[in-house]
Amino acid sequence: MFQIRIHGRGGQGVVTAAEMLSIAAFIEKKYAQAFPSFGSERMGAPVVAFCRISDKEIRLREPISTPDAIIIQDKTVIKPANALNGIVNGGYLLVNSNDCDMPLPNHLKTKCIDATQIAIEQVGRPIPNSVLLGSFAALTGIISIDSVIQAINTKFAGAIAEKNVKAAQIAYEKTLGEK
Repeated sequence: MFQIRIHGRGGQGVVTAAEMLSIAAFIEKKYAQAFPSFGSERMGAPVVAFCRISDKEIRLREPISTPDAIIIQDKTVIKPANALNGIVNGGYLLVNSNDCDMPLPNHLKTKCIDATQIAIEQVGRPIPNSVLLGSFAALTGIISIDSVIQAINTKFAGAIAEKNVKAAQIAYEKTLGEK
């Protein structure tokens, strides 16, 4: 089983990212589970969402304490939320940032990508979730970009879907090019 924890702030699409990740896994005929954990349910408050992907039925229901991957949608939550706690040795860390000039563990496969900037340029809004899923597909290989695209098209429609697909594809290609 591959376990992912997503950290961000309310309004960034953290919960939607976990849902789309699970949809992408379902598309690939895998078992998946996505669920949020809220604190003070308001815009800007720290939010955590979880996703599990497996080839076998998933019976666990508790929050993920030892993730194989962590996606950080807002780097300002890393320290106050202890967002990196529990990540497995050799796990994946994907950070929405234009640089990795911050203290990050060196035992992880880390990628920083300016997902917010790509989202603004492609979607017209600073919501980095689709961008990060495109980058996640390239970084981990756990899901394919085709499944991410199908998941985006399942969740959104029309021009919004098209713009999010383009943003995810850009992030996917950028991440592959920098691997």
